[in-house]
Amino acid sequence: MELHVLNHPLVEHKLTVLRDKNTPSSTFRELVSELVSLEAYEATRNLAVVDKPIETPVAPMVGKAIAKPRPIIVPVLRAGLGMLDGMTRMMPSAEVGFLGMKRDEEHPTQQITYANRLPDDLSGRQCFLIDPMLATGGTLVAATHYLAEKGAKDVTAICIIAAPEGIKFVEDNIDPSIDFRVVVCGVDEGLNDRSYIVPGLGDAGDRLYGVVD
Repeated sequence: MELHVLNHPLVEHKLTVLRDKNTPSSTFRELVSELVSLEAYEATRNLAVVDKPIETPVAPMVGKAIAKPRPIIVPVLRAGLGMLDGMTRMMPSAEVGFLGMKRDEEHPTQQITYANRLPDDLSGRQCFLIDPMLATGGTLVAATHYLAEKGAKDVTAICIIAAPEGIKFVEDNIDPSIDFRVVVCGVDEGLNDRSYIVPGLGDAGDRLYGVVD
């Protein structure tokens, strides 16, 4: 597993505003999108490209174009939806799939899959999983293995913040046959007794979309 933590003043500033409990949902959504766009630059560093002959107004040349099959962006519902706009803005040619997973509150590292909208075959596809929080790591491992069962071998996870416990869980449990990397804006102190990231930013889904009972 390869871990990349962004280290940039703009990221630190936006992350501070994002964490503030007084930041309204509208600003929260905008900041998440902006942070994901910054992360996407690093996350797509190894994006597969092919040569593409073109003609400029001055001369012919051989440029680069994103290779096929097109990469696929997979938000983990529901909080991952808040990151989708930032990713598609950077990769408008990518396809989008959806994966609905939620944490089993009695067993925080176990997940319940309740929805999916993905191609049956992901062989040869570069997959980008997006989910704001890497807390226990259970969702990320389950989601990555779900994609691997459909043939994915190249998976990049993009999260806003992570807990050391979650990073360790992913390192220990991710299938080593998967070319797997994680990009985050920051790594926090740890988890509390409810398995929430501290200091964190609260429940990302609720702050994006409001509380759902």
